Amino acid sequence: MTIDWNNPYASARSAVLGRNVVSTSQPLAAQAGLRMLLAGGNAVDAALAAAMALTVVEPTGCGLGSDAFAIVWDGKELHGLNASGRSPAAWNADRFKDRAVMPDKGWDTVTVPGAVSAWSALSRRFGRLPFADLAAPAIAYACHGFAVSPIIARQWTLGAARLGDQPGFAECFMPQGRAPGAGELFRSEAHANTLEAIATSHGDAFYRGPLAQAMAAHAKAHGGALTEDDLANHAADWCGTLAQPFAGSVVHEIPPNGQGIAALMALGMLEALGLGQQPVDHVDTVHCAIEAMKLALADIYQYNADPAAMRVTPSALLDPGYLAERAQLIDLRQAGDPVYGAPKPGGTVYVAAADAGGMMVSFIQSNYMGFGSGVVVPGTGISLQNRGHGFALAQGHANQVGPAKRPSHTIIPAFAMHADGTPQMAFGVMGGPMQSQGHLQMALRVLRYGQNPQAAADAPRWRVTGGRGVALEPNFDPAVARELAARGHVVQTEGGDGVFAFGGAQLILRQGDSYIAGSDPRKDGQAVAY
Repeated sequence: MTIDWNNPYASARSAVLGRNVVSTSQPLAAQAGLRMLLAGGNAVDAALAAAMALTVVEPTGCGLGSDAFAIVWDGKELHGLNASGRSPAAWNADRFKDRAVMPDKGWDTVTVPGAVSAWSALSRRFGRLPFADLAAPAIAYACHGFAVSPIIARQWTLGAARLGDQPGFAECFMPQGRAPGAGELFRSEAHANTLEAIATSHGDAFYRGPLAQAMAAHAKAHGGALTEDDLANHAADWCGTLAQPFAGSVVHEIPPNGQGIAALMALGMLEALGLGQQPVDHVDTVHCAIEAMKLALADIYQYNADPAAMRVTPSALLDPGYLAERAQLIDLRQAGDPVYGAPKPGGTVYVAAADAGGMMVSFIQSNYMGFGSGVVVPGTGISLQNRGHGFALAQGHANQVGPAKRPSHTIIPAFAMHADGTPQMAFGVMGGPMQSQGHLQMALRVLRYGQNPQAAADAPRWRVTGGRGVALEPNFDPAVARELAARGHVVQTEGGDGVFAFGGAQLILRQGDSYIAGSDPRKDGQAVAY
């Protein structure tokens, strides 16, 4: 693949090149990962150290109570890990019968947090350094403090306004009765102590013993259903990946319950259309990509769920004939109203890391909506996700809330392989339902059009919002925006806090024996290398 080194976008940075690289959404976390590489660790060690640090330095996107997924190229083959948690065993439809929608904060949104199990599983299978060493930078940041960056301070303030009344939140995240401002030092001894317990027990202390007891007791005290048994029964699953050929490469995503399959479906539709005749930012390219994404998401919202509950198989959704049929619904001159098809049976943080030995990691963890549920377990620093909000309440829906069930999930790592089976790119885009849309846009830019990873991360993005709605970043080409509107799209330009909804991208592209990394300026993204 020929790489285009130009960067025509206003937020231009230079790509980072090196034989050992970490790219993530916060500089201190990226440095934590690089420290592991310098200490003789591999890409998995680096990704995990960065992930642990992110629970401290970017609590607006993740925490000790997050879920996680990963794709790892170990030098010989690709592995997929699903560490999303299941709902409490006591959850059933009756529990939520008086609600119009699933709640988005409080204990009735908390499923079993899986990120710690991902750290342990990845380290045991692929890590080179002792597990306790990986937590050292995060523990130091929590114990001694770190200066809060401006972007995270802004998100922190927004989160505090929405969640400050949730049990344990103010005690942990509003130590002076408010969110910390930019440049202020924030520390959490409780978070440091919990990380120590996780590090010395290889994660077991989180799911059994005093930490599990504290979570279960806090749930019981506030009407939650999570129990010690729910936590003890959790396990991360090695699940493999799903694949879709695109632009001479093969893009891989984690299977459902994650929504990565939506990106694969949209890419398959674009492949069926032969997209690529016009430049990447031409209105025809943008329009077709939006329409393919709308069709894919319509299917996902109908069918995606815990694999045990799905009535349509992933292979049926990715069937080339089915995707070609869906692609024929795309009208080049007119925005469509997306509906799901009938296939025949058949605030997230992201880390990419790669090392000189050839290992590459695509890792993502999240509390879902910013700080997640807003619930923080006193004395532990454990802030819990609100993944339960991802369930449906409709009777008979595949994703209907139920006991010990994984919800349809938005966080998804991605990976691209060359057609010859060699690794090409680890990439991800943070931001709820933006993630599969972001994957589509990154794959289109890098794999089809050869943009370098930094240009792809800098480029203005779009996001479908339902029906014919599409949101555009403020720096989107006005002429393209006008033409999209003329084709029937309901266009909205989002500035200010809305920019966060377009996510943050991190990419590492392999080139020969080294790597090219891009990081997103929408967050505090940074790529570091040596």
